[in-house]
Amino acid sequence: MFLSATAPRGSYNVPININLQGSRPVQEQMWKVADDGGLKAQIPVSSAGEDRAVLLGFTMMAFSVLMFFVVGITTVKPYLNSNWVERGGCVLVQVELLQDWVECRGVSIMPCLRVTVNHSASGRASLLHHHEDALILAPQCFYIPKCKMEAAALQAEALVVKDNLGEQLGQSLACLTDPAKHRGHALLHRKYSLRRALLALLWPSLMLGGGALLVVLVKLTQHQLLCLYVLKYKNILPL
Repeated sequence: MFLSATAPRGSYNVPININLQGSRPVQEQMWKVADDGGLKAQIPVSSAGEDRAVLLGFTMMAFSVLMFFVVGITTVKPYLNSNWVERGGCVLVQVELLQDWVECRGVSIMPCLRVTVNHSASGRASLLHHHEDALILAPQCFYIPKCKMEAAALQAEALVVKDNLGEQLGQSLACLTDPAKHRGHALLHRKYSLRRALLALLWPSLMLGGGALLVVLVKLTQHQLLCLYVLKYKNILPL
């Protein structure tokens, strides 16, 4: 159909669908009819899928930053502030179950199992704890069990641990000490270690890298398509 000679001259948009490689659809290319009658290529419009992919990438990066913040407070900071190192062994001297019960994370009360050791390097008596949380929450007790409302279950659990440690009386155990901040205390295990801190940082790092990679791939694809359009039509249609 021909344009009428009396039609007002001006510019208007004509959508033209371009298929590459015969059957594979690509982005819709908009061509503009200029005042001189020629066709002028416009910048390809981003598809809705690409916009969603970019939004997903930025969302992943935002959540990874939040995860870094949480992991830094809960795992990395306690590890950096921990000075527990292994300096010789500890000889297990005494295991006793105290009569007075202590608070168990504010949920219930638990029997306090006190374990005394002698540090082989200094010969000084120290209270042994399972890990850092036990020392912070109950300085006189060896461990903090899973808090339960049933007192009989907590009592039975404490007796089992007492019997197991009682079989090792007089034996030397590997222990950790921190004379600068926690004199008179020793740890059996270190909860906040370098390996645990690195594992906690692994998932936020993967999410951050995945989000950034997704955004870069989408932008790179858009740039390649634009370059392809220019190379394909610059010698065919006047710009």
